[in-house]
Amino acid sequence: MNVMLTGSTGFVGSNIYSLLVELSVSVITPVRKEATKQALSHSILLKDLLELDEDLIKRHATDVFVHCAGLAHNPEADPSRYRDINTDLTVLLAERAASAGVKRFIFFSSIGVNGSSSQLPFKADDEVTPHDDYTESKFKAEQGLKNIAVKTGMEVVIIRPPLIYGAGAPGNFAKFVKLAKLPLPKPLGAIHNKRSFVSIDNLAEFTHLCLTHPNAANETFLVSDGEDLSTSDFLRKISKALGKPALLLPVPVSFLRKVGRTVGKEEMIDKLAVDLQVDIKKNEELLGWKPSLSVDSALQKAFSSL
Repeated sequence: MNVMLTGSTGFVGSNIYSLLVELSVSVITPVRKEATKQALSHSILLKDLLELDEDLIKRHATDVFVHCAGLAHNPEADPSRYRDINTDLTVLLAERAASAGVKRFIFFSSIGVNGSSSQLPFKADDEVTPHDDYTESKFKAEQGLKNIAVKTGMEVVIIRPPLIYGAGAPGNFAKFVKLAKLPLPKPLGAIHNKRSFVSIDNLAEFTHLCLTHPNAANETFLVSDGEDLSTSDFLRKISKALGKPALLLPVPVSFLRKVGRTVGKEEMIDKLAVDLQVDIKKNEELLGWKPSLSVDSALQKAFSSL
């Protein structure tokens, strides 16, 4: 089996690449820098993913196309860039993959397609409520991929992860780590919400399973560690894995919100305090998959080199 993997220099893509190579899967990776090409065993040097045409995909006898590349969530990004990269480019590559005879296309979407918070744990077949330009671009890509699957017969697998963490993870996890390292008390010890997280190790393992499992065809999956935590407890676990005291003060969320309104950080407090859970029963029922690593084990692994 030959896998073509985009985004192999990003956090998610690089970890998936490492696992697939470790498991002796043949992986072809489009890259933009000569130094990167030399560092990866099988890669194609391109100026842009737009150069990845049908002939090139077919030349490498691609069986499965794993699309990790995309524009990450950034409040300052131009909305049109989300559409260009996360939607239009994804659909274009899928059309070319289908024309080249690719059997399966795996797309990394976002739990934000389901919504920004949950009253009950989200399920993959729930009605979607994308809430900003980023999540809207991911949802429109999903719609485009499903249309291509119907028209061409190429199988599509959509994966919507929540916050992904692990060694070198960017975004909100990097902020959590920076916060945990501060040798100062933090007023975040009384946030009693429930959130789902997924370690990069569990996500990469799940992706590997989706390469070939027949029941994954044309399905959407939510994926997590299966261990929901409050923001406070997640910070405590990060601190423990780092070997540092948590120093979390039990300040009521209502007070944090008042302070947040005063200093213009109310949205940030809301994100820390809301519930965002996912239901992963479908993954076990359809694919027989359960996460291999607990949150504690994954965090220990993430910080083992420090």
